[in-house]
Amino acid sequence: MSRANKKTSQKLTLSKKQNISGWFFLMPATFLIAIMSFIPMFRALILSFKTGVGNNLKWAGVFNYQRLGQDTVFIQALKNNFIYLLIQVPIMLLLALVLASMLNNKHLRFKGLFRTAIFLPCATSLVSYAIIFRSLFAVDGFVNLILIKLGFLEVGYNFLAHPNSARMVIILALIWRWTGYNMVFYLAGLQNIEYSVYEAAMIDGASPIKTFFKITVPLLKPTILLTAIMSTNGTLQLFDESVNLTNGGPANATITMSHYIYNLSFKYVPNFGYAAAMSYLILILVAVLAFVQMKVGDKRD
Repeated sequence: MSRANKKTSQKLTLSKKQNISGWFFLMPATFLIAIMSFIPMFRALILSFKTGVGNNLKWAGVFNYQRLGQDTVFIQALKNNFIYLLIQVPIMLLLALVLASMLNNKHLRFKGLFRTAIFLPCATSLVSYAIIFRSLFAVDGFVNLILIKLGFLEVGYNFLAHPNSARMVIILALIWRWTGYNMVFYLAGLQNIEYSVYEAAMIDGASPIKTFFKITVPLLKPTILLTAIMSTNGTLQLFDESVNLTNGGPANATITMSHYIYNLSFKYVPNFGYAAAMSYLILILVAVLAFVQMKVGDKRD
């Protein structure tokens, strides 16, 4: 065998060894993901075509999926999720982007303090911050106290007892908690943009608003797309705020799809087949919206 053939054989052998060792390290994680995620997902798909209680499950075909279109509570939950998505997500992402741009200024003092303060709500317990917002917007809460002092109200308004105001409270709570989380992503993206670009824009006489829309937004497009997909995913699976802040009320006016799935599975008479069908509808919605956002937002050739 020639020297060249020996070297090729050794390289192939080394390549095979590297592939084997790579798979060796990946196998434990692959096994756990399959056991913990993919197998339950497959079993949930099978379950979504069955109906019944407990072990008395019978094959029902697409009955559970047909039932979704006639379920008024589910339709209300679907509407609520999209209301939160269409109002809260754009406001939150725009606010996070503006705050990141302001805190990226190298001449700003106490940047670390401001960044920490804005991010801190994200580290707050979901239950704790829901209780805080319930207290703030209670009839005798701080918000009503301020509105009465300013003369906007004569008596306290029960925000959580009216559908529109209860949804507004949830939207405000989501913006308060998750704006700092998205701001961190934008700050990380801004670190990769040379500050000389902004200095050149200032020398050319560009205003801060023009700089924001002509430099910051285009250069952060991949990060904005990422946060939009993550926020969409999180909003369509919204659970804690509906449960802890309004308990889905008043009269299911603020209930979300995940909250309704929980009620169907653990609060009412268990109907796991119908709950599984609803879960797969959420999966389809998340996948479709993520695909649309990728197609619209990613213009790379």
